Amino acid sequence: MFLNTLTPKFYVALTGTSSLISGLILIFEWWYFRKYGTSFIEQVSVSHLRPLLGGVDSSSPSNSNTSNGDADSNRQSVSECKVWRNPLNLFRGAEYNRYTWVTGREPLTYYDMNLSAQDHQTFFTCDSDHLRPADAIMQKAWRERNPQARISAAHEALELEDCATAYILLAEEEATTIMEAERLFKQALKAGEGCYRRSQQLQHHGTQYEAQHRRDTNVLVYIKRRLAMCSRKLGRTREAVKMMRDLCVFQLMKEFPLLSMFNIHENLLESLLELQNYADVQAVLAKYDDISLPKSATICYTAALLKARAVSDKFSPEAASRRGLSTAEMNAVEAIHRAVEFNPHVPKYLLEMKSLILPPEHILKRGDSEAIAYAFFHLQHWKRVEGALNLLHCTWEGTFRMIPYPLEKGHLFYPYPICTETADRELLPSKRHSKTHTVREVFHEVSVYPKKELPFFILFTAGLCSFTAMLALLTHQFPELMGVFAKAFLSTLFAPLNFIMEKVESILPSSLWHQLTRI
Repeated sequence: MFLNTLTPKFYVALTGTSSLISGLILIFEWWYFRKYGTSFIEQVSVSHLRPLLGGVDSSSPSNSNTSNGDADSNRQSVSECKVWRNPLNLFRGAEYNRYTWVTGREPLTYYDMNLSAQDHQTFFTCDSDHLRPADAIMQKAWRERNPQARISAAHEALELEDCATAYILLAEEEATTIMEAERLFKQALKAGEGCYRRSQQLQHHGTQYEAQHRRDTNVLVYIKRRLAMCSRKLGRTREAVKMMRDLCVFQLMKEFPLLSMFNIHENLLESLLELQNYADVQAVLAKYDDISLPKSATICYTAALLKARAVSDKFSPEAASRRGLSTAEMNAVEAIHRAVEFNPHVPKYLLEMKSLILPPEHILKRGDSEAIAYAFFHLQHWKRVEGALNLLHCTWEGTFRMIPYPLEKGHLFYPYPICTETADRELLPSKRHSKTHTVREVFHEVSVYPKKELPFFILFTAGLCSFTAMLALLTHQFPELMGVFAKAFLSTLFAPLNFIMEKVESILPSSLWHQLTRI
C-alpha cells in the first residue's frame, strides 16, 4: 500500500536530494584530497572508527616498542625533509637575472630567496659587527628585501673600507657576467684573507673574537668556493679542481659545523666528471659514500654512473634476458636501483622525459628540487658515457617492484618522506604571473612520488552523484515509466525475502507462526 501511494514527485525529490548530498560530499572530498593528499572519510575511519571497532590502540603499553619505532621513523622523515643549500647554485646576477631578462620568468621563488637571506645572515654576520662600520652596514644589507637597496648598501660599505662581504654581495647580485663576478670575488678574497689573519691571532682572547673568527672563516671558504665555480664555468676545470681539493682539506682541518653545509665534495665530483677523471671520482666517493654520512642524489647517481660505465657500452636487454645478468651488470643494476630509491624523480630528467628548469638556490633531498639540480649539471656526464642512459632506461622502473609501499617501508633507505611535495612546491616556480597579474601560465609541474591515485570514496561519491542525478532527470521527464520501473525494481529486490517467508510459513505450524507474529 505504501509503494502504491507514492507519486513520481516523491521519486524526483528523493533522487534530487540524494544527488545534491553526494555532490556536496564529492566536492568536499576532492578539496580535502587536493590539500592534504588523503581522503577525509578514510582518515576518519582509520583514526576514530577502527579503535572503536576493536582496532589496536597505539598508546597501550604492549605497543610501546612499535610506537618508539614509529617515532624514530618520524624523526628520520623530519630530518630528511630539511632544506639544504644547493652546492651548485647559480649566480643570481649573472645567471638567474639574465634568464629573467630574456624570458620574463622568475626562476626563484620568494621562499627560496628568503632562505638565502637567512643563510647570508648566518654565514656573513656576527655579534661584533657593530665594532666595524662597514660590517654594521652589511648586517643591515643582508636583511634588506629590495635588491637595489642591498647593492646600494654594499657600495656604501666599500666607501668606508675594503669589505669582503660587500664584494660578495656585488659579485652575486650586481655582476652581469661570470668574468665580472670573478673579478669581484678576487677583490673579496684579498680583503677576506686580511680579516681572517687578524681574527685568527685574536680568536683565543674571548668569545667575541672567537665568533668573529668563525664568521671570517665562513666568508673565506665561501669566496674560495665561488671562485672555484667561476673557474669551472669559464672552462678552467683543472684550476677549479685544485681549488676545490684545497677547500676539502681546509674543511676537514676546521671544526666549524657551518662548513659542512657547503658540500664542496659535490662541486669536486662534478668537475672531476667533466675531466673524465673517473679514478679520482671513485676515490672521492670512497670517502663520502659512507653509511654514517648523509646521502645525496649526486653521491648515489654518480656511484651508479661509475658502475654502469663498466658494462653499459656492451649492454643489450635482449641478450641479458637470454643469458642472464653478469656480476658486473648485476652490480650496475643494483646501484641504479639504489639511486632511484633514494631519489625517484631523477631518471625522468636524465632520460629527458620531463623538461628541465634552472635549479633553485635550495634543494630538498630526495625531492624534485634535488633531482632538477642534479640533472641540470650531470646530464652531460651521463650522455658522455656510451650506453649509460640506455641501461638506466631499461632498469630504473624495476626499483618500484622492490618497494611497493615506499611511504611505509624502504629497501636500502628509510621510507620515502611524505613532506617532499609540499616543500618542493615552495622551492620551485610552479606558476608564472604576468606584469598585470591576469595571466597564469604553467612554468613547472612538480614531480610527485608515489603518484597519488584518487581515493575510493571520491570515485564512489562521483558515481553516486551521477547516478542519482540521472535518475532524478529521468523521473522528471518520464514519471509514469520510472514509477513502473521503481515498483518492478523493488518487487524484484524483495522477491527473495517473500520466497523465504512463504517457505517458512509452509514448514512451521500455523499456530506457532501465529504466536511468533504476535510476539
